[in-house]
Amino acid sequence: MRMENTTGLRESKKLRTRMQLAATALELFLERGFDAVSVADVAAAAEVSKPTLFRYFPTKEDLLLDRFADHQDEVARIVRDRPAGRTPVAAVHEHFLAALAERDPITGLCDHPEVLSFQRLLFTTASLESRLSHYSDREVELLAAALEAESVPPLAARMAAIHLVAVRHELGRENWRRLDAGQSADEAHPAAVADADLTFGMLADGLDRTLSAAPPTPA
Repeated sequence: MRMENTTGLRESKKLRTRMQLAATALELFLERGFDAVSVADVAAAAEVSKPTLFRYFPTKEDLLLDRFADHQDEVARIVRDRPAGRTPVAAVHEHFLAALAERDPITGLCDHPEVLSFQRLLFTTASLESRLSHYSDREVELLAAALEAESVPPLAARMAAIHLVAVRHELGRENWRRLDAGQSADEAHPAAVADADLTFGMLADGLDRTLSAAPPTPA
């Protein structure tokens, strides 16, 4: 029992340190700009060494983007947990519309000042956008695996996963552009819904039909 308590305390301390590093980095990046802040600046502000920081975050970009790790399995989970008879595209479409209604930041349709500042930093910094592809690739892998578990052939599963992940990300980017141009989330909501209906509708016309017709993967 004592060992379990010690392990739990150690993990809690690691989590607190990780959150502190991420929060400190975000504050500095928003204040000075991403490129103007070094890893050494973040480590000094958080009162840790650079080696300690790199044990938690492999790259400077990960200090900002690590929060996306919590969403990497989201699309795969939506597909796995969808009701019987619901197609993969319809399930993801429905979830995205619900997230728009809730002004979930992951949809880009959230006009909270801190969220807007974070997204502006993300979408206007080349190295951050490049590193974001690492998280997107993991989303694709997880979704493709979920589809393969339903006997969808690997190539069809991967192509479907690439399209679904890309649509979600591009819709989020387009919604952010509207808000960055001065619209409120409420003003932009109708257009965001229309875009989601259009793009997921395009996928449904092809992907859902292909997935339902795809022969099972040979044993």
